[in-house]
Amino acid sequence: MKLLLTSGGITNTSISDALIDMLGKPVAESTALCVPTARWGYPTDRPLSARDYISGRAWGGMTALGWKSLGILELTALPTIGAETWVPWVRDADVLLVAGGEATYLCHWMRESGLADLLPSLTDMVWVGVSAGSMVMTPRIGTAFVEWPSAPDDRTLGVVDFSIFPHLDVFPENTLAEAERWAADIGGPAYALDDHSAITVTDGTIEIISEGQWTHLSP
Repeated sequence: MKLLLTSGGITNTSISDALIDMLGKPVAESTALCVPTARWGYPTDRPLSARDYISGRAWGGMTALGWKSLGILELTALPTIGAETWVPWVRDADVLLVAGGEATYLCHWMRESGLADLLPSLTDMVWVGVSAGSMVMTPRIGTAFVEWPSAPDDRTLGVVDFSIFPHLDVFPENTLAEAERWAADIGGPAYALDDHSAITVTDGTIEIISEGQWTHLSP
């Protein structure tokens, strides 16, 4: 699986170009599934937030880029319909567009639905995460980002070996000083990204894509 881990979505030309390069073909020839599940785990979110994501009003309009086809993959529904139904949907897609929200809630439903177990076999799939949709691929998100009351801890999938502090300087509380305090608690390699920055991971190679600000945070 190829990873495009963003803070704010497809917000500039550099991130857009990275997406097309990872797809290996134009967006207009690519099929996408969007995953809004993380929205439901965030306590202040409302259905309007999921609508804005699906309709392309949020996060750089990543769902409104002109995909050949665009569907919705709601992870909370998958256990009730059976893998024989939904696994072909995923295998037929070129890209998963994974919304932000609450990363531990998303992690829970990725495991519960079976999507987490399927990931290693999706070698040609592109995963485009926004905020929590990126953080879920890391080993830990830090206790400061845990908002789901049922989360046992701050651990997530650990597909990559670094953590992500998103929305650097986008919100008043997301300062570099706060990111450094967060990184000390994480205890491993980490990056702070603003909403014009992203990380690509392809065949184990990490690259920073940015038209904004980002910082590597040492443990």
